[in-house]
Amino acid sequence: MTFSINTKGAATMRFRSLVSVAGLSGLAMATPVFAAVPTATDAAAEAAASAVGGGTAYILNTLLFLIGGFLVMWMAAGFAMLEAGLVRAKNTSTQCLKNIGLYSIAGLMFWIVGYNIAYPGFAEGSLGLFGIGGTAYGMQGVGEADLETGYSVASDWFFQMVFCATTASIVSGTLAERIKIVPFFIFVTVLTAIIYPVVVSWEWGGGYLDSVWGFSDFAGSTLVHSTGGWAALVGAIILGPRLGRFVDGKIAVFPGTNIPLATLGTFILWLGWFGFNGASQLAMGTVGDVSDVSKIFVNTNMAACGGVVATIILTQLRYKKADVTMALNGALAGLVSITAEPLAPTVGQSILIGMIGGVIVVFTIPLLDKLKIDDVVGAIPVHLFAGIWGTLVVAWTGDATFMGQLVGVLLTGVWVSLASAVVWFALKFTIGLRPSPEVETAGLDIAETGIEAYPEFARTT
Repeated sequence: MTFSINTKGAATMRFRSLVSVAGLSGLAMATPVFAAVPTATDAAAEAAASAVGGGTAYILNTLLFLIGGFLVMWMAAGFAMLEAGLVRAKNTSTQCLKNIGLYSIAGLMFWIVGYNIAYPGFAEGSLGLFGIGGTAYGMQGVGEADLETGYSVASDWFFQMVFCATTASIVSGTLAERIKIVPFFIFVTVLTAIIYPVVVSWEWGGGYLDSVWGFSDFAGSTLVHSTGGWAALVGAIILGPRLGRFVDGKIAVFPGTNIPLATLGTFILWLGWFGFNGASQLAMGTVGDVSDVSKIFVNTNMAACGGVVATIILTQLRYKKADVTMALNGALAGLVSITAEPLAPTVGQSILIGMIGGVIVVFTIPLLDKLKIDDVVGAIPVHLFAGIWGTLVVAWTGDATFMGQLVGVLLTGVWVSLASAVVWFALKFTIGLRPSPEVETAGLDIAETGIEAYPEFARTT
């Protein structure tokens, strides 16, 4: 259900509860917490009976935002560890710096401008194509407790902000080992301040895709993951591959430096995804909401399991060996695939959705190699291709049309690709994107950070 926009917070537009939080507070304050169950014929009374008291509902809803928010924030550690494990030793410190830097930049940019673009408070009937019109800084009264909102405004803002940072993390892994720190951070600034928030405004902000096409993206297969994927794809094409990656028609494989670390990063991301999807229910003040969150957890977990098993089986059949990096990406592809609608599917459907996500990874990573598109960690197949799949399949499992979902995928792809290309080209022809061949060969750690992650074991090839 879509509710009128509340300029105090984004969750009003994304609320999927049967009862709005504002209405829930009113019902609960008029009804004792342990009131007897009303007659089954009175729907309003049933809703009131299933709800906790106004103050308690406010606390529980806020707690869901906060728990989900810090779990999604912990995904920043997962991305950092995954990337640190899959790059070569000589570039590890640079990846760590990029990840802590991009998270911090995203926080600042989302506070300064991004939140207001994403959730502008459109006038009645506005198409909201560019998401302009919000209150300055979007944090007016952020510290105030207002039971009418049904949740703490600050908790809502924090939950939205960590989603923004996740989008930037996707770009980091794809462009690893051959992009300088400064242009990367400049791109992240534009991505988190403008490019991502505009996409969000079209759906979660009640804009064009939501109001005109009925586009549905529960937790961001397209809004978050495909957005990051499109930005990464365009960046990889403009930046070009790493030196020596594609030479004389041959594909050189550069093994990651620490597979256990990459595996740890994947498990951290898997854990964080329960906050990513589960807390996107946006309410925990009724029995129905808590039950839905529980179902989301199960479906999210089983989709990831399906993705892993599919990649292990396929790589064993294709290459006669199970590929651990494919299995890691299979888990993530399963998670991305179920993110667009983790509540409506059955467990069996969720497993199938995740398995197809894993299949997509196995076939598209080699495809990128054939196209000479260098994606260091496999983020494009995981976040872009699996994100598209997960968005389109909502027409089967959720309350959406295939055409509406397709329009959302295409419009997002066009906007993010064009906007990203403008920024990448501007950076390329001004300050430059790549280090010198000598620096890239020696590794970016010394030139960009001055600190090697593994000084005793660093390699120069």
